[in-house]
Amino acid sequence: MPRRPQSRTPLRKQSVDNKVFKCQGCRMSSIPPQPADAFTAPSAHEARVQRAYTSLFRIAERHAATDGQRRRQAQSHMISPYEAVRLVSFLLSGAAQLEGEEPEVDRADITAALSLLPLARAEMDEVEAGILKMAHGRGMTWSEIAFGLGLATPQAARQRHERLASRMESGAEKKADG
Repeated sequence: MPRRPQSRTPLRKQSVDNKVFKCQGCRMSSIPPQPADAFTAPSAHEARVQRAYTSLFRIAERHAATDGQRRRQAQSHMISPYEAVRLVSFLLSGAAQLEGEEPEVDRADITAALSLLPLARAEMDEVEAGILKMAHGRGMTWSEIAFGLGLATPQAARQRHERLASRMESGAEKKADG
């Protein structure tokens, strides 16, 4: 197994002010209060859910604060969870370079990206379900869709669509309950 190259600098601990952010014109109106240290998890699931927005804003402030940094991503005003995870991955791997005074990716950035993975996965599920629905709505057969997905049978494509739709419905129910 090839060895991973060592980071240019060791990871450093940094303190972060955990502020409550409000976004005007966004779907969220406020963010629930965060514990004193948003990156120490008393309960893994609850802590991840609670730090999702903090994680997104942390990565946005540190690695998408300037126009040049944001141009690395698809959206120019605010990065999505998927874009935040992808950005941290790119910066860690060297696929994207730090700019000017931009801080190195640290352990808290990595934890923030890990915290956003379920939201990023949900975004991709929504994109895939939408494309499947639009493809079928535009007259593509399940056989054609299966081919596009690299699946062996039309039934596999239909089942994939049904599983995605079911996950999205259960996710919507969890959001409504939470």
